[in-house]
Amino acid sequence: MARNKETLLLLLDVGPSMHSVLPEVERVCSLLVGKKLIYSKYDEVGVILFGTEDTKNELTEEVGGYQHVVVLRDTKVVDGDLVEALQQLPRGTRDGDFLDAIIVGMDILIKKFGETDKKKKRICLITNALCPIKDSFEGTKEGQVITIAEQMAEHGMGMESIVVRGRLAGDANKRIMEENDVLLNIFSQKTCAKLVYVESPTSLFGALRTRNISPVTIFRGDLELSSKMKIKVWVYKKTSEEKFPTLKKYSDKAPPTDKFATHEVKVDYEYRSVEDTSKVVPPEGRIKGYRYGPQVVPIAPSEWDAVKFKPEKSVKLLGFTDAKNILRHFYMKDVNVFIADPGNTRAILAVSALARAMKEKNKVAIVRCVWRNGQGSVVVGVLTPNVSDKDNTPDSFYFNVLPFAEDVREFQFPSFNNFPSSWQPNEQQQEAADNLVKMLDLAPSGKEEALQPNFTPNPVLERFYRYLELKSKHPDAAVPPLDETLKKMTEPDPEVLSQNKSVIDAFRRNFELKENPKLKKSTRRFLQEKPSGSKEGEGCGDIAAQSVDSIKDTSVVKVENIGNLTPVQDFENMMSRRDGPEWIGKAIKDMKKRIFDLVEDSFEGDNYPKALECLVALRKGCILEQEPKHFNDFLHHLCKFCQKNNLNCFCEFLASKELTLISKTEAIDSEVTDDEARSFLVKSEPKT
Repeated sequence: MARNKETLLLLLDVGPSMHSVLPEVERVCSLLVGKKLIYSKYDEVGVILFGTEDTKNELTEEVGGYQHVVVLRDTKVVDGDLVEALQQLPRGTRDGDFLDAIIVGMDILIKKFGETDKKKKRICLITNALCPIKDSFEGTKEGQVITIAEQMAEHGMGMESIVVRGRLAGDANKRIMEENDVLLNIFSQKTCAKLVYVESPTSLFGALRTRNISPVTIFRGDLELSSKMKIKVWVYKKTSEEKFPTLKKYSDKAPPTDKFATHEVKVDYEYRSVEDTSKVVPPEGRIKGYRYGPQVVPIAPSEWDAVKFKPEKSVKLLGFTDAKNILRHFYMKDVNVFIADPGNTRAILAVSALARAMKEKNKVAIVRCVWRNGQGSVVVGVLTPNVSDKDNTPDSFYFNVLPFAEDVREFQFPSFNNFPSSWQPNEQQQEAADNLVKMLDLAPSGKEEALQPNFTPNPVLERFYRYLELKSKHPDAAVPPLDETLKKMTEPDPEVLSQNKSVIDAFRRNFELKENPKLKKSTRRFLQEKPSGSKEGEGCGDIAAQSVDSIKDTSVVKVENIGNLTPVQDFENMMSRRDGPEWIGKAIKDMKKRIFDLVEDSFEGDNYPKALECLVALRKGCILEQEPKHFNDFLHHLCKFCQKNNLNCFCEFLASKELTLISKTEAIDSEVTDDEARSFLVKSEPKT
């Protein structure tokens, strides 16, 4: 039997006020049982309905009362029949009393397990809590609820209350609704209970915990602040990606009459010699090899074991830093939570004091972690304080793994500030964009936030589970269309779009919307950025525009040299080549030579415009490839060459077109400031 076997009782309100949401309740409850068939096939589930016309429960027969409560199915191991029963829930005709249903459910669990059996027992209540609760024969309703909660805690029962409100609460009696909320809150305070309010079918899918995952520590030991100061901590996973269930190889060769056939497929691998395919190579004749250039370096298991780093299990504090220094995009992998050893009062106080001090100082801790002995890797991560606002919940830390230098991807992108003003949005366009963003706000004031991570299930997984359940009954069933509830998680809300049609139309009017054709690689790269310092509509701007037009319809050719006829296009094609690392350097080198030739061979400045085109293309390419030093050094060298060879008129021509050095604002690797870039050609002009 499974170690983490659970017994779950579903208490479902089927009264008239719940009829509009019962289809979603049917889906989510049948999905819960379907998941248990995959992950927890030994779990037991029972179903109790309240708000029904009929009455069917043992307490009514034994002591009377508890009307309109029906035990649809007693607790037993999950099966396909239960899935079908939950997909066709009866519609009740009476107001549901959730307190009666809770008592009937407790009675079933106590009779089944007694007072000493501490197996996992959970009650899940789904209701809108809009109907009145009958008065207690003795004492108050609050006193009755406290007594029930104490009994639940004594018998080790957990409780989960999901209150579906939303539009249902519009015409409800506020006094009754508030009274029921108070009663449900008592359960969450007095026992191991969770109370959740949801307003949409999507949130309902996420609110019900469809898979029971037992908490397992990944580390138990000391958080070492120093060699003489240690705190006992436990570490659990806080978030971890849920993946598809493992698919196994299945064989249909077993006899149909064999009920105990596992249908498992055993796979054996056999290695044979290349020279003699009939010769089997035994394990001792095989060795792993790693590529190192053109050769393969063999490394024996004993050698590889000696090379491995084998640190001891530990969590050590390296130091503290300001929280602003740890950027959000540094976080890697899953999130863990550090808590103090639950049975160690001194550890609880120490963790609380440390967390509150870090919170007050706005600091985070950097720690080095080896979760277990023999672990081949070490992680360095950040501890963020999590100060609790509840008296019965201790303070803790959240842990995120930080990257090493090899894990960081440093991609440099050009700044939007370098675009010409004609490419910047005007006030009307900015206002239209602002309104569009506000329209699609997922957390509008006065409404429940949509797509909350805690309440939003993975639509891909949900669809898989539903299809798996359908396939179990009908092997030839086709894949059904996407469910409307799941569609709301993957597409914009149609109601919001229809209500804000004017905002969308205004956005369309302010922006020219047209089909985006698939550009050639060289054209995309060329269009990315315009050189700073160039005037719009003239000079370099005209040259860039002409160059783009000239290459727009030209297919990308693998150019290997920059020719005399179309040097700019040849340069762009060489820069866009990705079949080898040498092409960018060769393109820059060849373009420098071509510019020198054009300037030197010029007669009365006839080659100056073409040389300027090449300079503009070279400047743009060096910015995109983060090679500002190549261009800046070349421009210095070119101006000195012109001054030595009586070609000062070319420097004057460049100054008139305001072509400058590449500054730090354009490329982060540049050593030239904006002022130095602007004054370069002014200084280079000869005195007259």
